[in-house]
Amino acid sequence: MSSPMSEIHALSGAYAVDALDDLERAQFERHLAECPDCRAEVDSLREAAGLLAETVPTTPPDALRDRVLAGSTTVRPLPPVVAAPTRRRFRLAGLVAAAAVIAAVGTGLVVTEPWEDGSSQVPVASPLEEVRAAPDVETYTQEFPDGSVATLVRSASLNKAVLTTKDMAPPPEGKVYELWLDHEGIGMVPAGLMPVRPDAVVVLEGDPATAIGAGITIEPEGGSEEPTGDTVALIPFEDA
Repeated sequence: MSSPMSEIHALSGAYAVDALDDLERAQFERHLAECPDCRAEVDSLREAAGLLAETVPTTPPDALRDRVLAGSTTVRPLPPVVAAPTRRRFRLAGLVAAAAVIAAVGTGLVVTEPWEDGSSQVPVASPLEEVRAAPDVETYTQEFPDGSVATLVRSASLNKAVLTTKDMAPPPEGKVYELWLDHEGIGMVPAGLMPVRPDAVVVLEGDPATAIGAGITIEPEGGSEEPTGDTVALIPFEDA
């Protein structure tokens, strides 16, 4: 059974956010005058609450909320802090900040929280999400006879292109799928190798903004400086 003293210590969080009734507030303030630990904890919680006013809302990528919620099922919560009372204020201040992040995700906003070391932990969009969100995004889809699909998205303003594959068959033994960017007057320039797995995401190397198209060929392991094997796909860019 908890003692009256432990119960009065537990009121520090409610006191910091003005959630006590008149009687509880009076009792806690009498205790606060004699307890430096509770005074430090209340100050820490009020400081953390004040930082919430400095948060900066930004529009998150479409998939961020789903990724955060899915990832929450794999996070193991920390055990309760049972050390000396002087350490409780740090844990409670962290809970206040964590609650702010959870609330922001629920409303579809990403909150940039200033931390004590001056840094900001901001979710970063993946290259694929970034290109898809660009106002000048172009999407090209190539379907193959075996049912596999390759989709390329490009943004000239970002100078980025990303290829995704679904159910892609592996290349022949000793071979690899190589990506190319087609430049006018130059021809096909190597743009990276595809990983050997059915579903992949690859950021093309080079200069997609000035390219007039892209391609996929089958090359020896390690790739080639110019296309030498069978052509899997050729994708002309509409705005090139």
